[in-house]
Amino acid sequence: MNTVIIVQARLGSTRLPGKILKDVAGKPLLEHLVLRLRRIRNADRVVIATTDNPRDLPIVALCKKIAVDYFQGSEQDVLLRYFDAATQYQADNIVRINSDCPLIDPAVAEKVIQYFLDRRKELDYASNILESSYPIGMHTEIFPFSVLQRTNLESVDPVERENVTPFIYRNPKIFRLASVVYGGQDLSHHRWTLDYPEDYELIKRIFDALYPLKPDFDMMDILELLKKHNDWPELNAHLKKKQTV
Repeated sequence: MNTVIIVQARLGSTRLPGKILKDVAGKPLLEHLVLRLRRIRNADRVVIATTDNPRDLPIVALCKKIAVDYFQGSEQDVLLRYFDAATQYQADNIVRINSDCPLIDPAVAEKVIQYFLDRRKELDYASNILESSYPIGMHTEIFPFSVLQRTNLESVDPVERENVTPFIYRNPKIFRLASVVYGGQDLSHHRWTLDYPEDYELIKRIFDALYPLKPDFDMMDILELLKKHNDWPELNAHLKKKQTV
């Protein structure tokens, strides 16, 4: 089974232009994300799915520099871009990660992936976004190629085509869904995603504090850091982002 992590990435953000190539701790955030995803032991490949818009050529250049696979496809139809990337790289299972999650913990992603792999005959989709549990920015989804293929054929809602997976989790009568939740407290009030300048400031502070001493820092390291700097989460606490659409 070829399990492929596909990361959608583009530079056309209006809220924070060029956000995924912003420098933190000496590297672009997208490079940090790739380094973290490469530590996931139950996935076989990481692919950056960017667009065929010339504006996104700097992403292609970075992919070549750090030797990560990439795919260029439709800018507006992200679902089609995922399908075409999965087809090119012959993915049996697709792990969907957003490029605005540079703090993702490989162990969290591994847990979601393994949950699905252990039950792949019983499931069509597993993720940690269906219920509020993990911090925003730890989001991981996994589904087989057959489900992506059906979704690409049947989904016509522009919102679903832009966000790839809503057609799946909006149709629990068609698809067998599983929710992976954090075993302790609800941590979903933490916002570690990259959409606005305030998000970048928080992420930068976290990287600057942890990366020089422990490049492979995890979710628990971040939580411990934020206990010491309990004012930092206030930087972006006023910003809201739903886990699903």
